[in-house]
Amino acid sequence: MEHFEQLNQCLQAGNLAELRQMLAEMNEVDIADFLQELDKEHTLLVFRLLPKDLSADVFSYMEADRQQLIVEGISDKEVQRVIDDLYMDDVVDFLEEVPANVVKRVLRTVDADTRQTILEYLKYPKDSAASLMTPEFAELHEDMTVKDALEHIRQTATEKETLDVIYVIDRTHHLSGFTTLYRLITTEGDAKVSACTDRGVLSVGTMDDKEQVAKTFARYDLSAMPVVDHENRLVGLITADDIMDVIQEENTEDMEIMAAITPSEKPYLKTGVFELAKHRVLWLLILMVSATVTGRIIGYYNGLLQSAVVLASFIPMLMDTGGNCGSQASVMVIRGLALGEVGMGDILRVLWKELRVGLLVGGILSLVNFGRILLFEHVGVMVAVTVSLSLYVTVIVAKCIGCSLPILARRCGFDPAVMASPFITTMVDAISLVMFFGIASNLLHLAA
Repeated sequence: MEHFEQLNQCLQAGNLAELRQMLAEMNEVDIADFLQELDKEHTLLVFRLLPKDLSADVFSYMEADRQQLIVEGISDKEVQRVIDDLYMDDVVDFLEEVPANVVKRVLRTVDADTRQTILEYLKYPKDSAASLMTPEFAELHEDMTVKDALEHIRQTATEKETLDVIYVIDRTHHLSGFTTLYRLITTEGDAKVSACTDRGVLSVGTMDDKEQVAKTFARYDLSAMPVVDHENRLVGLITADDIMDVIQEENTEDMEIMAAITPSEKPYLKTGVFELAKHRVLWLLILMVSATVTGRIIGYYNGLLQSAVVLASFIPMLMDTGGNCGSQASVMVIRGLALGEVGMGDILRVLWKELRVGLLVGGILSLVNFGRILLFEHVGVMVAVTVSLSLYVTVIVAKCIGCSLPILARRCGFDPAVMASPFITTMVDAISLVMFFGIASNLLHLAA
């Protein structure tokens, strides 16, 4: 970026006053990206130049390894200042990614109340809703007057992560509903908060899975959601920015699984060669061994191929087309499962739909293939019929397998993404070969 070149010029020239001025006018995300490109010495120098009210925001957008570098390179007083200025969910996210010695140092520098809050949040499972929540949210008692409520918000607003939604609680801290600044401002000052409270509030439990929470956010188009304990007491708030991170993580994980790679939390360029190989080799071994089934099938029908050698040239086309058809169906169903559009009870509806799609697609592909073989392959009509009929059946079967396996995987408790391209392609390859050789032996009267 052009800004980065100017910043580097000021840094190299030692013009720190101008550098500080330029940083103060930049977005915190861009500053975090700039710090990621610097070496340790310059990272610490630039971070210390940041205005106090900006440094914590920049810190929250940096990657965990660079956050660790900063915490290890600054004084205890500076660590305390950064942690105090961060929202609690950002503190917990950081501490979950760094070594124990860094966690101990942070806990040692903060005050007792903050330390207790951090430890309570770290007890929650990493995949739970509670791991995403922040305690810095706006809440009002339903018995307060609107005038007192607005004064309370005015005094505490700078400590809250968001004021988009303000939650209302009763005397025992149970969640009663929510209100907004607009409703408070437009309500008479001597009225109770309960008079402008919407009781239809959605909430999640502390132990709810964060992926399900993300789906709820997407379904209801929420900007924030309260978190309650098992007694419906309000304990925290989840905001949309944290949910965006969850969605990105889940999408990345699904992509890696669909590509037959064991998911990794590290960025690609920061993952070692041996670790990358470890994540990939297991699935490759499984697929390699399973692919030997196709070799066995070809070996079993070796006599048939010797009788009609021309059939061997059509095997790659059949296997590739079948694998592609199965992959198309599986990707659509996996996406539907992820978005909640398809449920486990929809397997028969999905099968019926994909069967009809297979009949249409298979018919078109078979007709085109029949004409192509007669025009360009210079073989007999029966061979063209055999190959085209095999292709037709293969497409239909591949569509049915591709759409049903992800749903069956979900029903068995597995990630549906496991049943993506590599696995389905291997299975369809074997089935397409069996059907091809079976049809060929009957139509061409060949012996295996």
